[in-house]
Amino acid sequence: MIQTDLVYGAYPSSVVDVYHAGDDAPLFVYFHGGGIEKGSKSNGKSGWAKELMASGISVADANYRMYPDNTFPSFLEDAAECVAWCRKNVPHSKIYVGGSSAGGYITMMLAFDPKYLGAFGINCADEDDIAGYFFDAGQPTVHFNVLKYSGEDSRLIRVDERSALWFIKQAENPEKLPRYELIVSEKDIYNRVEQNQLLYRTLLHFKYPEEKLGYTYMEGFGHCGYVGKQKEDGTHLFAQMVRNFINKKPLV
Repeated sequence: MIQTDLVYGAYPSSVVDVYHAGDDAPLFVYFHGGGIEKGSKSNGKSGWAKELMASGISVADANYRMYPDNTFPSFLEDAAECVAWCRKNVPHSKIYVGGSSAGGYITMMLAFDPKYLGAFGINCADEDDIAGYFFDAGQPTVHFNVLKYSGEDSRLIRVDERSALWFIKQAENPEKLPRYELIVSEKDIYNRVEQNQLLYRTLLHFKYPEEKLGYTYMEGFGHCGYVGKQKEDGTHLFAQMVRNFINKKPLV
């Protein structure tokens, strides 16, 4: 069952499409890319989300406030509210959070800055609350458009409260951490591979269990080029990647 434009918050953009695979299905909450200034959910037409639904995984495909009409951290607050709404209103077994590009940045911020999900009583670092995070080509430093709309050079490498890296420290209960998957492409955005390598190594440096960390390098692809890729048999590569992540298998 697909339901479109379900309202999760108070703003016109606070809407989410739900591809419901069943009450006992795992749920993947997804945030689209577009630099936090463009892009949208697929309005119930996502091929990879339909494929996941058919294979027993529910998907929530969400919109959120964006630049230039809004400011940091409105999109992070929206994303956290959406996750909280989905946890309450979409029956599921476990919940996973992910996003591509700007959505990957948003997901990283939800995963490592505890205040956003914490505002809704969700512990971002407890697998019982969030089973895993899927960082698809996200930016773990301050996002380039967060810099631009703050009047800064968008090429700057900044690590402060607007970046996921700022919040990584020794985990209080490593055995209870969710799983984290980082995906980058061979021809990704300039410096995106190196920044994700830094995130991965920083997590290891702070003793995040290696078995809870994944790093996938997509050879031959440009930035998020696999998201819309269909294989020869008509199935979607991105659906395979998400499904394998949830099932604890190599993504490709």
